[in-house]
Amino acid sequence: MRPGPGRAASPSYLDLDCFKQVNDTRGHAVGDKLLTAAARRLQGAVQDGDTLARMGGDEFAIIQPHGDQPGAASRLAERIVAAMAAPFEIDGQRLKIGCSVGIAVFPDNGDTPDLLLRNADTALYCAKESGRGCFRLFEPGMNTRLRERVLIEGDMAEALAREQFTLAFQPLCDAATLRVVGHEALLRWTHPTRGPMAPSHFIAIAEESGLIVPLGQWALEAACAEAVRWDPALRLAVNLSPLQFRQPDLPQQVADALARSGLSPHRLDLEVTEGLLLDDAGLVLDTMNALRAQGIGMTLDDFGTAYASLSYLRRFPFDRIKIDKSFIDNITDDDETLAIVQTILSLSSRLKLSVVAEGVEEQEQLDVLRSLGCTLVQGYLTGRPMPADQIAARATQPAGW
Repeated sequence: MRPGPGRAASPSYLDLDCFKQVNDTRGHAVGDKLLTAAARRLQGAVQDGDTLARMGGDEFAIIQPHGDQPGAASRLAERIVAAMAAPFEIDGQRLKIGCSVGIAVFPDNGDTPDLLLRNADTALYCAKESGRGCFRLFEPGMNTRLRERVLIEGDMAEALAREQFTLAFQPLCDAATLRVVGHEALLRWTHPTRGPMAPSHFIAIAEESGLIVPLGQWALEAACAEAVRWDPALRLAVNLSPLQFRQPDLPQQVADALARSGLSPHRLDLEVTEGLLLDDAGLVLDTMNALRAQGIGMTLDDFGTAYASLSYLRRFPFDRIKIDKSFIDNITDDDETLAIVQTILSLSSRLKLSVVAEGVEEQEQLDVLRSLGCTLVQGYLTGRPMPADQIAARATQPAGW
């Protein structure tokens, strides 16, 4: 890999986002056809002189020997990301996967093929950490970040095996009376040497590594075991990651957790985000219906932050929605935000959906929400996350659930 004068060779390392879930849920035959179709699209994105190779699984590499770098590699990555974002039609099924790309440039990022590919792979990991469906150019600091991520991933696996994760529970309250009507279970992890880890940090790593599936199952089991000790009127909300929700046996996993704990299914609410609803709507709908048939409630979390939220209320059988904190932050000083929240509450009322406003931190925010008819609130104003042993079990008459 020795380019001519004035040129710099560039390897790009890429893999298909969410391919594994298609392979797991739709079968290897569909997965193989999807790989073939993806390879054809990649061939359409590269130019004469470029070399495209499948490295294994859903991973590919492209060697781009011509063009001024890193501009040429960046333009190639943009074409690839755009091409792979479009849905695939496989055996009459509409599948969306996407693609992430990492780029390294000779000689700045290495002077041997092995080093260049390794650094391109490192950039790929950083692209996936950034949310997938994007590309990243290698930077020297990425190696440190990757080593850090690998260490944390290993520590998480050990912490899960040793049951070192804990749960905190944040109250959900009736907006009018501020009576506690339920609690949301939140994962917590105190690392033995790093101290308390931010959930946004370690949960992202868990999702990327696949650890979120056993970790989410542990959280569900532990939360149900705690909630059965509360006053029977109090409900429990548990978050499910998209990867966890797409497990084919999820309804049975939830049923088993409820049976082992003795918690009534009618006291459990499962929260999912809008991102789950983008792909494989048929599978998602079947899973939701199977869960609701058990008596379990379904909540659409972070409502309004992405995609076509209103259409989801018509297509999927949700029982309630949570208005994202970003709206509540601006509800008292931005007329457009106020109008959006008012519209959400009015529409939800007509659809017979209850609404939780999350991130309520100021009395003025609570006053506005009350005036708009919001029935449920959650946030530091009404209660911070607390250990299970601090929950006061008390008789209550929940409102709005």
